[in-house]
Amino acid sequence: MVQGLYRELKIRSYDGEKDRARVEELERGCEIVGPADRVFLYTDTLGDPICRIRNSPSFYMLVAESGNELVGVIQGSIKLVTMARPRGNLGLARVGYILGLRVSPHHRRQGIGSRLVRSLERWFVSNHVEFAYMATDKENKASIKLFVDSLGYVKFRTPTILVNPVSPNRALHLPSHVEIKKLGTKEAELLYRKFMSSAEFFPNDIDNILENRLSLGTWVAYYKGEAWEDIRYEGVSTGSEYWQGPRDWAMVSVWNSAEVFKLRVQGRAPLSCLIYAKSCRLMDRFFPCFKIPAIPDFADPFGFYFMYGVHCEGKSSAQLVRTLCQFVRNMARKSKDCKLVVTEIGARDEVRLHIPHWKLLSSPEDFWCIKAFNNEEPSSLHEIAMSPPTRALFVDPREV
Repeated sequence: MVQGLYRELKIRSYDGEKDRARVEELERGCEIVGPADRVFLYTDTLGDPICRIRNSPSFYMLVAESGNELVGVIQGSIKLVTMARPRGNLGLARVGYILGLRVSPHHRRQGIGSRLVRSLERWFVSNHVEFAYMATDKENKASIKLFVDSLGYVKFRTPTILVNPVSPNRALHLPSHVEIKKLGTKEAELLYRKFMSSAEFFPNDIDNILENRLSLGTWVAYYKGEAWEDIRYEGVSTGSEYWQGPRDWAMVSVWNSAEVFKLRVQGRAPLSCLIYAKSCRLMDRFFPCFKIPAIPDFADPFGFYFMYGVHCEGKSSAQLVRTLCQFVRNMARKSKDCKLVVTEIGARDEVRLHIPHWKLLSSPEDFWCIKAFNNEEPSSLHEIAMSPPTRALFVDPREV
């Protein structure tokens, strides 16, 4: 049966007119997260199957057909990022990101997933990609086995996903001694290039991200009484920037994922979670002073805001990070579709300690793996993969 499938399986480029409805049907039949007897998390692409890659500099989608049936899909994007090199050097690298690998439940364990990945890898190589990487939940054993055991990828980073529910009934009180300022996109770009350009996977086209319609803006927080000067260039001839900021400050940008796709929860939640959710809503209604994090109603499709580029400077910046997160949560309350505020932080980034989140919804560890295409020796790739992570990891909101 497998041999027959291999002979008839056809992998080709995605055709929007021909494939859109069939890809959406395939998505509905594939769970993303959740054990088989509990909760499933589905994605609704709102009629646009390539919504998660179309904002990338270069992207591609493949479909797999068996006869007249669409049985698998995969997506990829390409960008230029800051990345560790052998012997501890930092430099720019052209990387390909793999996402959206789906295989029909009735056609799994027949080699379709591996053929889709290899076809996408050939596209990467033809576009001069040096490294390919993918991210998955650490509990997704099938995906990890495919990429690591079968396709030669190696474990690279294990960032933390932090999730905070949005309560539509109560705004959070922001400290009166903290000033919050929205930056222009050019000033935000200059600050990111000045303070985060050495972060792992920092995108060289940060300006395109900040100017994207899905990027709601960049905000900084600092203590009142201190001055904030707009960053500016000293001179056209030198191209160097001048900026003298406060001693303690923090910044964050926000991406509106709710306009890209919606999530939908199905399945039987644990009884303890249901009891906790009901109790939280009652306590939030009658005793708001207790400030218990309320769980939104996830019965209907919902979206989320993604906080990216979280950065802080100064010994007393912890409260500023928390205040910015509270500010974003209050902002999310005004969107009827947004029920969560999400961010992803490097495992060793100390800023994660200051980001409010709910442990029952957050993932303590995501799983990133990587593969080299530029004739790197296996030992060199192993050195890159095993090198200690830098202080920060930049998670591109276009790849969430």
